[in-house]
Order: sequence, then structure tokens, then C-alpha cells
Amino acid sequence: MTDVFTVLITDHNEVKSMLEALESTPGHAAGASDAVLTARKGVAEQLVIASSGHEAAEEQYFWPAVRDRLPDGNELADQAISQESQAKEILARLDKLGAADAEFDQLVIEYTPAALAHIEFEENRVWPGMRRALSAEESGDLGDKITAAKEKGPTRPHPHSPASPGVLKAAGPAVAAVDKLRDAVSGRGRSA
Repeated sequence: MTDVFTVLITDHNEVKSMLEALESTPGHAAGASDAVLTARKGVAEQLVIASSGHEAAEEQYFWPAVRDRLPDGNELADQAISQESQAKEILARLDKLGAADAEFDQLVIEYTPAALAHIEFEENRVWPGMRRALSAEESGDLGDKITAAKEKGPTRPHPHSPASPGVLKAAGPAVAAVDKLRDAVSGRGRSA
């Protein structure tokens, strides 16, 4: 049983690492080689895949727990879900572009500070209260649920899907299956 904060910090660190890789390599406008552009696209695909599963799992389990356990939980969850919805819009557009597309670099530039601000919001505004509100057993149970949900979750952002835990639990597995089938056919996610 891995506590929820260990699960989430691992995801956050993975996202930060991918963002750093994208920021530290030249884009198309800076004259990047085809090999670098291919690598950037692969990292972006991994970023989209990881973020899609992470956000869906949080929407199913973490944000409902925040709503239930914190006095200002509705406000915190609403703010986080709003941030996540904006991120899904950007990631959905990024996922459709090649790294040689000028918009690709612009979306990376737009997404990076928003993603880092969202991570900071979760870790500094939400987690302290949740650490106090959850027992070790509850935190472990929530960590297990989020881990399982990520494994069964979508690999693509679905910005127009409601962030409702019930909808995600009911329709999510079918959506995820279609995402994973599309990935298998296209080879998406294997180039990083």
C-alpha cells in the first residue's frame, strides 16, 4: 500500500522531468535536428499519456476526497479541476501536432508554467490539509485507488468529458480502451 502523496509526488516529478526535457532542448524555430524533434515529440506524447491518466485518477478519487475531508474542499477541488480542464485543452492540441509545427513549441511554452503552477497549488494548498485529514490507512487506500485508476485510465486528454467521478468510473474504462487501441495501432507512446 503506497500512500496517496507518494503516488502523486512521483507523478508530479515525472511531469516536471518531461517539462524540463522539453524546455532544455531546442525546438523547430531554433533549428533542432530531425532527431531532436522526434525526441521532443516522444517526450510530449509521454507527457500527454502520463497527464491524462493522472488527471482522470485524481478526478475519480482525489478531488472527491478533498471535497469530503476539507472545510474548503469544494473550492480547492473546483480550482484544481478548472486548472486541469485548461491543461487538457492544451494537451489535446499538442498531441495532434508534430514537433516541427510552430504551434507545438508555443503550446509547450504555454503549458509549462501552467502545469508547474498547478503542481505547486496541489502540493502547497491542498496536500497539507489532506495530510492532516487522512489516516495512514486512508492515504494508502486512496493511493492504491489512484494507482489502479491510472493503469486503467485514458492515455489522451478528453477536455470535453465531464470531470464527474461517476461518469469517469462508468465511461472511463471504455474511453481508455479506445485510447489504448489507438495507441497500439499508431505506435503512439513508444518513441520516447
